[in-house]
Amino acid sequence: MALRPGGEWSSALSHLALGAVSLHAALSTAQANRGAAAGFLLQALAAATMLASGLGTDEDCLAGAWVATVIGLPLLAFDFHWCTNGHLMCAGCFIHLLADARLKEEQATCPNCRCEISKSLCCRNLAVEKAVSELPSECGFCLCQFPRSILERHQKEECQDRVTQCKYKRIGCPWHGPFHELTVHEAACAHPTKTGNELMEILDEMDQSHRKEMQLYNSIFSLLSFEKIGYTEVQFRPYRTDDFITRLYYETPRFTVLNQTWVLKARVNDSERNPNLSCKRTLSFQLLLKSKVTAPLECSFLLLKGPYDDVKISPVIYHFVFTNESNETDYVPLPIVDSVECNKLLAAKNINLRLFLFQIQK
Repeated sequence: MALRPGGEWSSALSHLALGAVSLHAALSTAQANRGAAAGFLLQALAAATMLASGLGTDEDCLAGAWVATVIGLPLLAFDFHWCTNGHLMCAGCFIHLLADARLKEEQATCPNCRCEISKSLCCRNLAVEKAVSELPSECGFCLCQFPRSILERHQKEECQDRVTQCKYKRIGCPWHGPFHELTVHEAACAHPTKTGNELMEILDEMDQSHRKEMQLYNSIFSLLSFEKIGYTEVQFRPYRTDDFITRLYYETPRFTVLNQTWVLKARVNDSERNPNLSCKRTLSFQLLLKSKVTAPLECSFLLLKGPYDDVKISPVIYHFVFTNESNETDYVPLPIVDSVECNKLLAAKNINLRLFLFQIQK
């Protein structure tokens, strides 16, 4: 193995020292705390990988792939949690385990040792996260190896093979291609030479995709001008049905908005029999009027995320006329972005959202 010249020596020595210290720390803490030992071992392996790629030939860069394979960790996320016995779980798997346990009415357990896990019992392993961020990973465009900590920036801003779009896409150019071909394409792009009538047809099609979004925001601004507006923080608590095969549902305590008493209910996958077996998970909710009214009560309402949650919800406005005979809405979708966000809600002890109510007066 031939050494590369010059300043490679200082980098090699630093990686060698880091690897030695990390390996010694892993051996020293192995009995007392296996989770910390795993983190130090990962750091030592990462240092060895960088040392091999710095001192050897280009083929030695394959060591990074070897490290990732040997460790056997799902390296799709930088956040790692560990159980009380030191076993590691990536953030996505950890949330999924908590959500599955909620759906099955079981205590969430570690997949390795079956000890109890929860957000209060498990914490992030910063040593592992640091080590993983230094492991080499392959760019999906140019297939070159980069530390995971800079891979995202490389793929978004620096990679010459990253997929990009023509600057004339706003007038209808559909071209997608590698960044290094962008200049050649734009020089030959035919869209800047199109006639006004041709561009108007393209722009009309593009406007249609934005009209629904603008209509939503205009409706929200219109609702904000109503005389009677109310909002409150609501907390959905998990319950079980009395069926032979119980089903999970959520319900809020009674709350008062617009001088009326209300309750919200929610269910998973529209009360599907075994939602824990489904990869796609959704929540739907229902608004119930609990107080008596002397006249029909027409309202618009929407649910948004609470002030302390990071769940992604797209605002959707629903309308209903409440009477004493018809005092509950149908179940309507809670507009969560995807199943990952739904798992975040299911993994939580309670679901905290914010309800807005607008009374429509004729």
